[in-house]
This record gives sequence, C-alpha cells and structure tokens, in this order.
Amino acid sequence: MLVAKGIIKSYGNLKVLRGVDLSVERGQILGLMGVNGAGKTTLISILAGLTRPDAGDVHIGGVDLLRHRRQAARHIGVAPQALGIYPTLTVQENLDCFAGLAGYSGRKARSRTAEIARLMGLQDLLDRPAGHLSGGQQRRLHTGMALLGHPDVLFLDEPTVGSDVQSREVLLSIVTHMANEGTAVIYTTHYPAELEQLDATINVLVNGRITVTGSVQEVTGQWASSSIFLHFRGKTPEVDGWKEDRGGLVPIRPVSDPGQMLGQTLSTLGAAAGGLDDVRITRPSLEAAYLAITGDHALAEKEASDVVAA
Repeated sequence: MLVAKGIIKSYGNLKVLRGVDLSVERGQILGLMGVNGAGKTTLISILAGLTRPDAGDVHIGGVDLLRHRRQAARHIGVAPQALGIYPTLTVQENLDCFAGLAGYSGRKARSRTAEIARLMGLQDLLDRPAGHLSGGQQRRLHTGMALLGHPDVLFLDEPTVGSDVQSREVLLSIVTHMANEGTAVIYTTHYPAELEQLDATINVLVNGRITVTGSVQEVTGQWASSSIFLHFRGKTPEVDGWKEDRGGLVPIRPVSDPGQMLGQTLSTLGAAAGGLDDVRITRPSLEAAYLAITGDHALAEKEASDVVAA
C-alpha cells in the first residue's frame, strides 16, 4: 500500500534521513521506533506528504506522492503528535469540521461522525467542549478525526501520549480493528509494549537509517535474551557460568532456554540449592531488544566517527 525508497532529508548541514527504504501492506501495522532526534517525525511528515524529501520516492496506493500529492492524499489519514483539536468547540463540532474537510456533508456527515464517535467511545461526550476532555479523551478525538475519511494508510505519531490506561487500551484496540479492516498503519511510539500488543512489524530508525526490521518475535529473538536471577539465604555460592549481581547470581552469557539452564544449575548446586529463596525469570522483551539495538548502533556510529576523526 505504501512504498518509500531512498528517502533523504537534510536541514542545512544536519542529515536527518540518510536513505530510508520502507514499505507497509494493507492490514499491516508497522511500528516505527527510534530515539528522540532519530528522524521519526520527519519521516512521517514526508510519507504523509507534508514535507518534501531532498531525494527518494514515495508511492501510496500506486500513486506517486511527490508528483500527485492531492490524489495520494485521498488515501491518507494523519494523527500527528501535536493535538489538532479545537478546544473551544464541542466534540461534535470538531468531528463535523473535519468531516467537511474529508468531503462529507448532510446526512452522510452525521452518519460518519456518529460512527467515529461510537468507535472512539465518545458518543456520550458529543456536547462537551474538547478542551474539557481528559488527556486520553482528547487523544481519542484527535485520532478519530484522522479516521473520518476512511484512510487506506493511517499515520499515528505517539498516539497514546498523555493517555490513561483505559484510553490507551481503547486506542490500541481501535488500531487493531483498523488493521483487521485492511488499513495500513504506521505507528510511532516510545512504548515498546504497545508494539508487542499490536504484533507490529518493527522498523528501528537509528541516525537517519532503518537499521533493523522484522516481527516482534524476530527482533526480540535476535537482540534480546531471557534473564535469570537467583537469591540465596546466607552466603551466595559460586557456580560456573554465573556471576554475583545485586546480592544474588545471574548468568554470565545470554540465556536461550531458561528452564533448561535453571534445571542444570539446581542439579549442580546439590545441597546448596536448599538455600535458594528467590528465582526470577524474565523473558526477552522488545524494550530490551530496542535498548540493545540503539545502544549497539550508537556505539558503532561513535567508533566510526572516531576513526574518521583520527
């Protein structure tokens, strides 16, 4: 549904994007991750047709976005990080305004705004000024306005910022619903657990480049591992393959099968296993993988810069 190739963007001497290739199909959720300043917002702005790249191509639904922006824009819905609601207008008036911009009028507009209000859980708040909504409710209204035009490609930039737990769950369920309906979703967030819940395809942007892509399972499998922590009453025993940490023992090397390793260790401990009073097993997480990716690539970039400088 969306294909981008060789996207380059600089501001003066600052190279923000350095040749980004990216694609997302109908019904797919693409999770775009990266540290602040990695270029996520700039990339979203280019893919949504709001900013022109210095080089590269973007096609949406087979339409060249850079040459036929107006035609391509019919396929796009955008909910940027900055709220786009009018605080003095009611929820209904906000929806009406954006329904008009999406080409709706009369009975069709009323039907579509009512549908979006129900989808976003705002049907009982239609007469309330948007500025009087909670942060999570404002986020839902903001996202709902991006859905009014039945977009084929939906851009959500940090959609749960400022949301409470309930609103976050509502938004995530809506994103899943939209994908199941065939919408291609590009979703940026600093909360890896959200992308795990959405079972998104992960793209990690580091220093203006997509450095890692894959499913949640593929990325965590490659970049993260399980961890085990053992705590003992009294003196901590010495065990081959383990080291002391936080008053207990942790494995020296990455753990692929924590159950097997724990069983082998308990057998090795013998009588000393009777002093074991706490076992904690942590499964690989996308957050751990993300921290490893960004830390590893940042170190590589620094080392490369040091070599050039030398």
